[in-house]
Amino acid sequence: MALSKIDAIDTEMEEINQEKYLRQATQYYCALEKPLKYGPVIETLPDLISALHREFETNYVNIEMVNHLMLSYKSNPKEWRKYAKFDRYTYTRNLVDAGNGKFNLLILCWGEGHSSSVHDHADSHCFMKMLKGDLREKRYQYPNRPANIERVQQQQEDHQHGEIDDSQLVEIGETPIALNDVAYINDNLGLHRVENPSHADTSVSLHLYCPPFDACTVFQDNCKKTTSKVTFWSKYGVRTKLNEQ
Repeated sequence: MALSKIDAIDTEMEEINQEKYLRQATQYYCALEKPLKYGPVIETLPDLISALHREFETNYVNIEMVNHLMLSYKSNPKEWRKYAKFDRYTYTRNLVDAGNGKFNLLILCWGEGHSSSVHDHADSHCFMKMLKGDLREKRYQYPNRPANIERVQQQQEDHQHGEIDDSQLVEIGETPIALNDVAYINDNLGLHRVENPSHADTSVSLHLYCPPFDACTVFQDNCKKTTSKVTFWSKYGVRTKLNEQ
């Protein structure tokens, strides 16, 4: 191949936008079950944040390595307690690091019985690590999403004696998330609702979103949807004012 063509390809690759690259990666990425053998060991929360910043320095983010970093870190309440802000009535989203606009790292605090709505992730990656207690994730098929067409067709074949009601959300799985586990989801894998199943204990989870987003879509059981603005209950350990959320 001529050098001029190689140079042109290299230039084109360098110009690929990181956000676009990450969104494309949601079409194939599914998640690691355990840390990589060759990956670095993350001992502290500051180590995790530094390692994440290094991974996001390139446009070609190794999303598998990001997954590894989240798995490798082991919860230490002394490190994250200052970010863990609870509300009596609802779960809270507390910003730990804004990732130079390339990712958001948050701590979510769940009171007894608190739960989220069913929602998507605006074509971003969502990693969710348990720092304290337990959570339960209920996953749903994403209505009318092209990636789900074959799955729906198969379901219709499996239900030849009855029609599938496409006006209702279809639950496709339920998974408990225990201490130091990492759950992963993107819109290609579905929607989810997260809840603290305990009515006696609180839970705390660490979430990484990339690319970061300021709004997502919330779904009702009848598939009606609304746009919900993403807000922060606190930033860097300090309670936010209403106009700063």
